[in-house]
Amino acid sequence: MNGGWKMGAQKALINIDYTNDFVAEDGRLTCGKPGQLIEENIFALTKSFLENGDYVVFAIDCHEENDPYHPETKLFPPHNIAGTTGRDLYGKLQRLFEKYKGSKHVHTIDKTRYSAFCGTDLELRLRERGIEEVHLCGVCTDICVLHTAVDAYNKGFKLVIHENAVASFDPEGHKWALSHFKNSLGAEVR
Repeated sequence: MNGGWKMGAQKALINIDYTNDFVAEDGRLTCGKPGQLIEENIFALTKSFLENGDYVVFAIDCHEENDPYHPETKLFPPHNIAGTTGRDLYGKLQRLFEKYKGSKHVHTIDKTRYSAFCGTDLELRLRERGIEEVHLCGVCTDICVLHTAVDAYNKGFKLVIHENAVASFDPEGHKWALSHFKNSLGAEVR
């Protein structure tokens, strides 16, 4: 073991966008109750990975306010703006992150697109650690979790989606994405 992190760990947790802006009641683009109801599950799952010394990635959406070149500017109100508390992890997860940040098995990615792989060093970090299986949790099931899952699938990673630790503002989209993970991406949905 190296600083609590297992060399050659086979799995990683990617915790996607579980931030104040996406989950809190007053978040700028909140999925509201559905996101709040999974807090305990996301906390327990993340804590389990951290305590086991598995690699945990916090993939956090990051935008500049009123960026005329970003496609989401036309689709959604400003959210997860750099330097704001909207980007802080929601609830108990922020305290857990504070406890473990800086350790060798925790990494934070500022992502600017739906997928945690797009424009980041995520794939490189997973490959250099020998990770073959990625576990996904967070919000929104049918947007950022979905796009991250599709990229992970296309890159050859085994996928595990934690059904009780993903949520969306759109119940139909959530249900469709869970089916798509299993039936089109061959993911294990737990």
